[in-house]
Amino acid sequence: MPQNLISLQEAVNRIKSSIEGAIVSGGTTAKNNLIRSQQPIKLLHEVVKAELIRQGVNEQYINPPLGESAGELKLAGFFKQKNQDICVIPNNIQQTNEILASKGILYGENDKYGQDYTEKTLSINVRSQLSSSAKNFDTLYERTFAETLNLHLRCNKMVLGELYMIAVKEYDNRSADAKKVRYIDDSKIAAHIQKYLLAFDAINGRSDVLKEHYKYERICLLIVDFSRDVPKVYNTDEELRADGLLKDDSIASISGLSFPDFISDLLQIYTDRFGTGRFT
Repeated sequence: MPQNLISLQEAVNRIKSSIEGAIVSGGTTAKNNLIRSQQPIKLLHEVVKAELIRQGVNEQYINPPLGESAGELKLAGFFKQKNQDICVIPNNIQQTNEILASKGILYGENDKYGQDYTEKTLSINVRSQLSSSAKNFDTLYERTFAETLNLHLRCNKMVLGELYMIAVKEYDNRSADAKKVRYIDDSKIAAHIQKYLLAFDAINGRSDVLKEHYKYERICLLIVDFSRDVPKVYNTDEELRADGLLKDDSIASISGLSFPDFISDLLQIYTDRFGTGRFT
């Protein structure tokens, strides 16, 4: 096993440090440029890869490789081909060149992997929302379940995961313009958190390969408070309630969406569908 695999806590610490360092050195422009560069979110990619390895996955089957961002697999679904952030390829499958026959924009296009290879690939995508948790919610949410629908319509047994990080508090851009770090207190944050929990729970936990193609086999909704000296990651309803982020009478829950069992759940689902020892 490689040494010094990054932990989730180390990653969010570094995300906070890099963004706040950009604000102090270059204000809002530097912060926005850093986020656009995807350097912060790439740390979460490495967390996913590290956790896969900790769970027994041979690193040679992970694409892109540990510590690298180049080498994403562009997999074809029913509607489109798209690069997947992290793919784990089983040890018993070969690529098969295939000309796509589905109607639409993929008609006649070449798929160098083939349907069987695609279906038996474990794919995990990573997204983040570091600005307002209420901003562009509908568009981002629709994009999230469109990804699963696209792949499951063509490969209904495919195991798909998503790690989606949201920040409890957003940075104050006026302060950032003056190269100062300040977070905005939002009186509606509990309502926003509840909305995310309910929305992502609705597309989480797909168990029947013949139904609910819009669902992920497993989603992790990563809720992080970067305003603390040490960023806090929320894993339980009790933690959310204690900090006023989830009302006592809310039906929303982070149970089934938290990080600790995210990778092990995906690997177990994969084993149930395709057998043991595929990633070792």
